[in-house]
Amino acid sequence: MRLHATTVTSLSTLAVLALAGCTSSTPADDPASSASAPTQQEGKHSPVPELLSSAALSKRLLAESDLGEGYTRKPQQPRPQDDVVVSGCPALEELGGDAAVGDSLDFPRKAKVSFTYTGGSDSEVAEELYSDTAAKLSRGVSRIFDAMISCPTYRILVGSTSVDMGTEQMAAPPLGDEQWSQLLTYSVGPQRSVVQQTAIRIANVLVIVSGSPGLVDSHLAQAVDKVQRTR
Repeated sequence: MRLHATTVTSLSTLAVLALAGCTSSTPADDPASSASAPTQQEGKHSPVPELLSSAALSKRLLAESDLGEGYTRKPQQPRPQDDVVVSGCPALEELGGDAAVGDSLDFPRKAKVSFTYTGGSDSEVAEELYSDTAAKLSRGVSRIFDAMISCPTYRILVGSTSVDMGTEQMAAPPLGDEQWSQLLTYSVGPQRSVVQQTAIRIANVLVIVSGSPGLVDSHLAQAVDKVQRTR
């Protein structure tokens, strides 16, 4: 089995929210809960409402028109079905393989999108948005990022495929209320790829942009700005 960058990106990204989702008691997203959320005021830096529905989050996702030429939206990929086992990182092993692929994710307010970029070389970038209380977002993301950074190298077994992982903490730009960033390297046999993952909390919304490092750097501020200004 060949693992593409988006596969490994989804492993780490979903692990971030799996922990947050396990501690979440937010009711399921429905028209009633969406209608009760405060409306956003005009202005680029207006505060984000208390909670956003999945539909409201979807409006804040980056689109092809935001990114420019060379970007094509990808269809959503199904969640990996293979068993996942983490080894060599006790902090991550405590979460279990199911958490690593998001099987224990219980976070109803969410939206995501991914794109391929063919401007010179095939690359990918993905964005995920989640909404919950600031405390739950902060606690969940901090714990999983801390766990991953505590293990510079570890291994993930996806079905019968062994993936050697490396994690390096990065400085995140001063956006939003809290920031987390890391650089992931993974090797499957002779194949080696690098994925950057940066998370920004803006009040009660979490923005995660993952993918090729250059594309993440190019579009992170744009993603945060769209969350702040879109009604």
